[in-house]
Amino acid sequence: MAKGYWITIYHAVSDSAALSEYAKHAGPAIEAAGGHILARGVPAKTYEAGVAERVVIIEFDSVEKAIAAYESAAYQAAFRLLGDGAKREIRIVEGL
Repeated sequence: MAKGYWITIYHAVSDSAALSEYAKHAGPAIEAAGGHILARGVPAKTYEAGVAERVVIIEFDSVEKAIAAYESAAYQAAFRLLGDGAKREIRIVEGL
């Protein structure tokens, strides 16, 4: 079975306190759902239409587990703490 990956791309962060509060709760929720953070931070270099904002890559055992983690009550509770504190997108992709 192929791994599943969350790729979160932040376009802008407007409330760093909300992001910090979200992260305190999202990390444990993601880990409890089997996620492993592979990378997080500001890109070392961007190309083409890249935005030099925060990026997070999280690995799961499968796409199904990645989707279930996002939809879980624990993660959704953490997500509500972020509110309008950041403009971002999350893509869930299947590994090779």
